[in-house]
Amino acid sequence: MKRLIWIIPVGIVLIILIAVLYIKLGLPNVGPPPDITIEHTKARLERGEYLANTVMGCVDCHSKRDFTKFSGPLTGVKYAGGGDEFVEEFGAPGNFYAPNLTPHHLKDWTDGEIYRAITTGVSKDGRALFPAMPAHLYGQASKEDIYSVIAYLRTLRPYESSVPDPDPKFPFNLIMNTIPKKIENGTIPNRENIVEYGRYMITIAGCIDCHTPMEKGQYNMDMAYAGSQEFILPTGIVRTSNITPDETTGIGKWTEEIFVNKFKIYSDSSFILPTVNEGFNTIMPWTVYTKMEEYDLKAIFAYLQSLEPINNQVVKFSPN
Repeated sequence: MKRLIWIIPVGIVLIILIAVLYIKLGLPNVGPPPDITIEHTKARLERGEYLANTVMGCVDCHSKRDFTKFSGPLTGVKYAGGGDEFVEEFGAPGNFYAPNLTPHHLKDWTDGEIYRAITTGVSKDGRALFPAMPAHLYGQASKEDIYSVIAYLRTLRPYESSVPDPDPKFPFNLIMNTIPKKIENGTIPNRENIVEYGRYMITIAGCIDCHTPMEKGQYNMDMAYAGSQEFILPTGIVRTSNITPDETTGIGKWTEEIFVNKFKIYSDSSFILPTVNEGFNTIMPWTVYTKMEEYDLKAIFAYLQSLEPINNQVVKFSPN
């Protein structure tokens, strides 16, 4: 019995150490990058420009944003040159910085390595990337759409920039390695099937990533698109909106026209983004999504209207 008293805890410690070593050294395990060389056709470059700059928001996160103005528009400095911060001060589990997406940084990456990074969240060197980039959603995009994004990124103006290395805090430095999953490409539905097409577009736009509350690092799918996920801004805490078709707390009373106009108002040349030194602001990149094609916005609205309404009253902002 005395022997068992110390054998059991030692065994438990060994099991924990083995598990930690496996997570640290054996993960992520998504396989090697595909051996691909992507042809830069006119159609791919046009589609890639649209997806990277608008729908998927690649350039939005990988450029500097100015949160002294409403919605944090891009500063225009070193476009796609990286450096946007996801740091402890604003609630991140460590300090992370969006890397440079221009050819200055990606010139030594193969097309397959970029493809793996976008669709699984694993970098060129095999380490897990911070999941602010929703690789689990981009992995559901069609191969052709990802090829188009890669082709477009290759055409960006190279910018030299120094981006700090990621600094994940314990235990997230271990959890990160368990997040990347193997690729499960989707297909683009027929545009005439507007609800299914809307499902595809809302997925690669990453809307669920912000508009669904998280519990222990996982979506609470019982509250999908019901909002209330919190983000810390310099002026306070902003919470995402309920975009389910609930008539009281969501967008159940909205028409298609109201929904589309909510986005398109920011493309009006007379609209000037207000300066926000204090009070309400939002992380929603309206100036990016305003450039989405009108039919794509209508399709997203159609998909949202097909969801079950969820009654969830969101307090949108709490000032500092």
